[in-house]
Amino acid sequence: MLACAVLLFAGFFALGSWQLKRLQWKLDLIQRVDARVHAPAVKAPGPQQWPHITAESDEYRHVSVSGNYLYALTTRVQAATELGGGYWLLTPLRSADGSTVLVNRGFVPTATPESVVVVAESAPVIVNGLLRISEPGGGFLRHNDPAGNRWYSRDVQAIAAARGLDRVAPYFVDAEAVRQPAAQEIGDGLRPVAGLTVIAFHNSHLVYALTWYALALMVAGACYWVVREERKLPRKDGNTTGNAAGKDQSESEDGKQN
Repeated sequence: MLACAVLLFAGFFALGSWQLKRLQWKLDLIQRVDARVHAPAVKAPGPQQWPHITAESDEYRHVSVSGNYLYALTTRVQAATELGGGYWLLTPLRSADGSTVLVNRGFVPTATPESVVVVAESAPVIVNGLLRISEPGGGFLRHNDPAGNRWYSRDVQAIAAARGLDRVAPYFVDAEAVRQPAAQEIGDGLRPVAGLTVIAFHNSHLVYALTWYALALMVAGACYWVVREERKLPRKDGNTTGNAAGKDQSESEDGKQN
């Protein structure tokens, strides 16, 4: 039992220490992302850099892309935001070199007219925003349905295939908010509302670490109590045995005398 207790204590203590390491990793990640978000916009990674794009090194990087919007190929992706339910508008942006980046132009309510989603082709634009990694598969319990044009996540590869696009970046860009008249900033459907990216990281590693350490201490305390009680038992048994032996010896001597 003592060996099992030692193993449990070591296991719980190791898990607590591992969670502390995860906590430090998470805090470093939050710090790096915060630095990326508030850094000046840099040119978005081009085709030569696409194979090296990762969430750890590039997500939420403040980037700038330029080109012409292909409004006719805009994809609506279901969204839930602080403004309510609706859609993200992902529109391809064709660069001068022929490559394409999907740009999340922003949020529109469900009843937004098509004239807001698909507008007339315009001159080249420059878009600043945050680089985001593709979201393959779909949403919670809902899979993307390209054939039915129902999208629940911003799956870059699937959207590009459905729209017949080639040379598409493996990421998309969340366009940053551009100051608009007040009537257009509240999501009245006049234009997409950008700048709604939520940057949040689940960080419960400290709670997990304290929980594992508490379990380790509980095992140590229980082990100490059991060992203390076990040490008492032999002394009691020895005294009882000694008394019994003494009594038997007295009775035997009395018998011989008689």
